Parts: sequence; C-alpha cells; structure tokens
Amino acid sequence: MSSLRQGEVVSVRGSVVDARFPESLPKIHNMLKAGNDASVLVEVLSHIDPQTVRGVALTPTAGLARGSQVIDTGRPLMVPVGEKLLGRIFNVFGSPIDNLGEVKAESFRSIHQTPPQVSERSISSEIFETGVKAIDILSPLERGGKAGLFGGAGVGKTVLIMEMIHNIAGRYEGISIFCGIGERSREGEELYREIKDVEVLDKTILVFGQMNEQPGARFRVGHSALTMAEYFRDDIKKDVLLLIDNIFRFVQAGSEVSGLMGQLPSRVGYQPTLATELAELEERICSTRTGAITSVQAVYVPADDFTDPAVAHAFGHLSASIVLSRKMASQGLYPSIDPLQSRSSMLSPHIVGERHYRIAQRIRKTLAEYEELKDVIAMLGLEELSEDDRRTVNRARRLERFLTQPFFTTEHFTKRKGKMVRLDDALNGCERILNDEFSDYPEKSLYMIGNIEEAEK
Repeated sequence: MSSLRQGEVVSVRGSVVDARFPESLPKIHNMLKAGNDASVLVEVLSHIDPQTVRGVALTPTAGLARGSQVIDTGRPLMVPVGEKLLGRIFNVFGSPIDNLGEVKAESFRSIHQTPPQVSERSISSEIFETGVKAIDILSPLERGGKAGLFGGAGVGKTVLIMEMIHNIAGRYEGISIFCGIGERSREGEELYREIKDVEVLDKTILVFGQMNEQPGARFRVGHSALTMAEYFRDDIKKDVLLLIDNIFRFVQAGSEVSGLMGQLPSRVGYQPTLATELAELEERICSTRTGAITSVQAVYVPADDFTDPAVAHAFGHLSASIVLSRKMASQGLYPSIDPLQSRSSMLSPHIVGERHYRIAQRIRKTLAEYEELKDVIAMLGLEELSEDDRRTVNRARRLERFLTQPFFTTEHFTKRKGKMVRLDDALNGCERILNDEFSDYPEKSLYMIGNIEEAEK
C-alpha cells in the first residue's frame, strides 16, 4: 500500500468528491479508494489545481467525511473479460451480482479503450436478419452497424429487444451482451428469466447499472459492457450482438454527473459535453476484419419529442432507426413500428436487391396515401372515396395487419404462439397483398400471423 499515492478528502457534494494529493496528482480516469475502509470508489474526472482532483463516486458516498483517507490505485476501472463471463450478470465493476459465486476471469481490461482505426474497419455491407417482418422489410439492420429503437414510455422498446435476443441468439452462433443502463430491477430480472427459458444464457452476458445506483455507475456501465464485447470481437474473432437499454439514460447520467461537477448546462439543460460523451461510446461499436459488434439500442424519447438534443445526437450515429408509434400501439398493432418514420441506410437497391427495395417503396407509398386519406374518411366516410382510393385503403389496412407479428417473449400474456419470419416469406406476403390477392379476405385473417399462407388457411 505504501507505494500508492495517498491523499485526503477535501469536500463531498452528493457523489462528487474533491481530494488533495500533496505529492503528485493521479491521472484522469484513475480509480481512487476513499473512506477509512476504502469502500468508496471514485473515478478522477478533472484536475482542479496542482494538488486537487475532482472525481465522481461510483458507489454511495454515505459516511465519507472531510479528512478521510484517499488512495490512488494507479489505474483506471478494470473489468474482467473472457469466455468464463458467459451466462452471468455483472455490475459496472465487473463483479457478479447473480449470487453464483466468483468468476475466474482470464484477464482484466480498462473500460477506456480507443476505437479501431479507420484502416482496420471493414467496409462491406451485410444485412442482419431479425425475424421481425416490419424491421427486416422497412428498416433492415446492418451487420456491425448501430440501430436505434425510438419511442416514448410504454410503446414496447424492451419487449422488442427481448424478442431480438431470442431470434438472433438462436440463429447466429454469436455472443449476445445485454447492457442495462438505468434499468428497472424488474426488467432485468424478467430478461434474465427470458434468456434462461429460451436456452441461450450460455451465449449471453448481462451487465447492469440500475436505476437506483449512483449516476457515475450508470454513466460508466456502457463502457464496461463494450470492453467485454471488444474482447470477443478482437481476440476470439466472433460476432457480438450488443443490446443497450437505454441510451437516453446514459445521457441522463452524464447530465447528472456534469451538473454535480459544476459545468454550465447547455441546450435544454443537458451537459455541454453531450456530443463528445455519446461519440466516445458509439465510435467503439463497429465491425473490423475479424468480427463485428452489431448494436441495437433503445432510445427513450422524452415526452415523444424527437427534437430533444439527446435523441437528435443519437440519430446521427445510427445506420437504422426504428421508430415506435404510440398511435399504432393504441390500435393494437404490435410491434408498433411506424413504417413511415423508420429508416435504414441499408435499404438501397445495390445492398438489399432491386425486388426488396421496390416492395419496401410500394409499401411506404401505399401507407402514406392511406395516411392522407384518413382525414377525408373521418369527415365524409369511406363511401365518398373514388374506386382507386378505396383499393388503396383496402391494401394499406391489410398491410398494417400483416406487419404485426406474435412474439415468443409475450406468449404467456397473449396466448398466441410466437413466430419468426424469414425475409423472403415476409416479402412474398407483402407483394401478394400489394397485388390485391387478399382483397376479399377479412382484415383480421392477416392480423398477428407469421407467413401469408396462414391467412389462406
């Protein structure tokens, strides 16, 4: 212990701790152990003067007082990496929180890593199928890309993420890492049971920084999960699916830390460093020549306002954005993916093929025309529409119903057996509806089915 730098606490404000080191200052990002039992862990975030550092505590600061001893560990926060982590649940420090004993990790790594160089990244564009019709047709995901699930409270972001874990883990023999930032404990526990039930726990790692934890812990838990993911991509050369729920809570934790650190707030009260902090996390998610980290991130949209700075900055990093609509959820159309607002840079003819591109454009056109006709229908009724417009409405309503799908993760609520639909089958179904093959079938025959053949039965 004597070789480690020692100092003392100067002030404690909430979870921000100032400490004085008379000899030499700890580096930025170093971990400090504070308190007489060294139980409070603090990450150095800034140097205030030649003898004082300011840091944010990752554990509760209760019992910490002025004059308490502080020890500089001499290194940043390190988390375990390796295959022994699979099937376990960790906190921000990489300590298991599932009561199944210690993990004998192969090695430990700093959570602060530099993103791969541009020259090391792979530039091929591959589609990453999810088995969810509305996503695969209208906003296909990119292997090694980042997709965002945008929606207000209660429109089904977490359910959709759980369904993707189920479908993708069974299909791609890769590793899934789930990172809960500011999650409710209930959601974490449900997810753990869900993953156990579908028997993919041995290929999954869960990392949580829960809602009741310090802002510092919620702020760093994404970096811990990413460090574990990078090991599988770079060392074991496997593809990783990284699910983050919820990126907005990462921004929120950064905002709390920034306020406590005494930085002046920026637009809408967010931290002035919002863009940099988000970029530091997002730029590490990419595909290299050896493997890919594909990420699906839920983004909570405060008060359904898409111009909110946190949401607007997140948009800029994504290759696909899946927007969930409260209006569709209220009509019982699940997954409530808004086909007109969801976008993907993958949806171009030279990547997905001419046919897929054409069908997706026809679906959007039909649904957009129906959207415009809704006002007329509300005022004058369906009878006043021309023959062509009526056909458009007929097609659009059947498409909306066909794009719904029963989920495996909601079987015990809905009593409907979950369905995973291949892209070809989903495209065939939409094409046949667009060609009016199902204009005589009742709308409900297309609601909550998998392949189109189920409607014919």
